[in-house]
Amino acid sequence: MKNTIFQTRSFVIACVSAMALVFGGGCAGFGQREKTGSFASVQPVLETNCVHCHGKNRLTNMPAFTDTNSLRKLVGKSNWIVPGHPEQSRFIQVVMLADEQPGAMPPTGHAISPSEVAVLRAWIAAGAPLPEGAPVVLTPRGPGQRSR
Repeated sequence: MKNTIFQTRSFVIACVSAMALVFGGGCAGFGQREKTGSFASVQPVLETNCVHCHGKNRLTNMPAFTDTNSLRKLVGKSNWIVPGHPEQSRFIQVVMLADEQPGAMPPTGHAISPSEVAVLRAWIAAGAPLPEGAPVVLTPRGPGQRSR
């Protein structure tokens, strides 16, 4: 009697592996997708648009966020990032200013895209969650920003 494809050991192993991937248990990091409102969703926006100027080489009058511990200091009821209230957060207010307005962020002559603002807004609306444990270092992505 001939084995069908469903009876072969390799097919069974392949199916179990595929199911493990689908349910997030088969690959480290697979279950850490960029869920809307999560820190994972906002990290690339911060690293692309903000950390160039608010990182290690920042001016002293700029709030620093080189990692999640320093970013945590900006989150609070009367702070730059008001959890659950993007409209009250100075952080959202400055990224929504037009490029030519004083105080617009980033001060580079190009605004953060509406989709990136939406990511930031969703993160703050979700309470601006930050990962617990060891701080996540924020590393600048892409070309360096230039000040006006």
